[in-house]
Amino acid sequence: MSPSDQTTLRGHQIIGQQSLLADGKPVHAINPANGERLAPGYPAGGAREVELACQLAHDAFDSFRETDAETRAGFLETIAEEIEAIGEQITERALQETGLPRARLEGERGRTCGQLRLFAGVVRAGEWLDVRIDPTMPERSPMPRADLRQRRIGLGPVAVFGASNFPLAFSVAGGDTASALAAGCPVIVKAHSAHPGTSELVGGAIQRAVTRCNLPEGVFSLLYGSGNTLGQALVNDPRIQAVGFTGSRSGGTALLKTAQARPQPIPVYAEMSSINPVLLMPAALEARAEGLGQAFIASLNMGAGQFCTNPGLVLALEGEALERFLKTAADNVAASACQTMLTPGIHDAYRGGVEKLSALPQVQEVARGALDGDNASPCQTALFRTTGSDFLSEAALQEEVFGASSLVIACRDLDEMRAVCEHLEGQLTATLHLDDADIDAARTLMPVLERRAGRILANGWPTGVEVCQAMVHGGPWPATSDSRTTSVGSAAIERFLRPVCYQDLPEALLSPTLRDSTQGLPRLVDGKRQL
Repeated sequence: MSPSDQTTLRGHQIIGQQSLLADGKPVHAINPANGERLAPGYPAGGAREVELACQLAHDAFDSFRETDAETRAGFLETIAEEIEAIGEQITERALQETGLPRARLEGERGRTCGQLRLFAGVVRAGEWLDVRIDPTMPERSPMPRADLRQRRIGLGPVAVFGASNFPLAFSVAGGDTASALAAGCPVIVKAHSAHPGTSELVGGAIQRAVTRCNLPEGVFSLLYGSGNTLGQALVNDPRIQAVGFTGSRSGGTALLKTAQARPQPIPVYAEMSSINPVLLMPAALEARAEGLGQAFIASLNMGAGQFCTNPGLVLALEGEALERFLKTAADNVAASACQTMLTPGIHDAYRGGVEKLSALPQVQEVARGALDGDNASPCQTALFRTTGSDFLSEAALQEEVFGASSLVIACRDLDEMRAVCEHLEGQLTATLHLDDADIDAARTLMPVLERRAGRILANGWPTGVEVCQAMVHGGPWPATSDSRTTSVGSAAIERFLRPVCYQDLPEALLSPTLRDSTQGLPRLVDGKRQL
């Protein structure tokens, strides 16, 4: 196949090594800037496509999960190479489908390839196997001990749902796919309807990597379909053993209910809703109110506010310093250029959320940004304020508005600030802006923030998630459906693994990772760590 053939958009489902034209209602990407419908159409898959993809994934699982570390790591690196080899076509198509800036998309492609290579390193290191060996003790009294050995294996085929706001890093070859493949789990991706062409390009790259690495074809498939019919069918299929999702609370909750209602319930790792509170501590606010106000709006406006870590809530003590902060923030909002939102649907939801917030009697509008009448999906930055007591009494003030909108809460004192934090739902992040004089007050808030958030920042802004070993991108409900896990960073692999113990098995039946003769893997032997 020539390079041009590899990157020609066809509107087909990618199922194993096949390229199939489905017969459902076509999905078309819409250019959010001008409303243009983009070719080609992607006819939705149905029961036939789900059945074929799930059976291929099931057939591939036992072979794929036992691939050696070098083979699996090499596969992840080959996917990155194939994505890079496509070149500018990915960026150009994503520009048309999302309205995101070129620099953002180029950076996201780098992040996508970087996290694939990160998981290749995780696979080679071997710690994810969590090998534990307790040798036999035949002479132990009063009872001898059997030979016991433990490792972790993949859960099975995983359904991954592409995200609207990250067409690369949280979609077809994003973190859920990379970590599931690293764990030895075949992946079936449901492409997001907002960027089907970008998804096809990346899906083709993974398909080619499967071929280059001589892996079973069912290791990867990519399906298209608007609405929830295809996704529900995937989650309901008994061969699917876990789900990765990034999106709305309603979407994640629906998938969770489906997964739990199955005869065999399965885990759903859903990242859903977060307003990411930012706490401006008194000394820091007094010292640099204007600088904080400017930096806050820069963070709020990043990507038209379409980040799951967008600072949608600000807490501070009422007073002169807060008014200076608000004045600077308002000036920067008024100067904010109108940006294009990802889809017409996201724009409509944002506009509705802002209108609902502004209609509440407890809320005062602080400022609005520019509005571009020629933009089909404009994001007009919006800033509001309320009081701590009003926030505590009105549940609607805690609802996420996905876009560049934020609410500032003026608290009477630190006790009310703590009460507001206690009242919050689970969050992906919580941020403290503080000086040395704020340390004692911040210390009293830390236990609350630890219970409410998956990542706590100091003197920074939550937008931007580093892909590394220590990152946690998760949090209590409704930030995620399982607060024990992360969807970003090397620990994400743990979502798709389970432990198996082997008792008194002959060595010939043991995985090479559990044999005494195997070298180079970290393991816990009789309670002592061996590297």
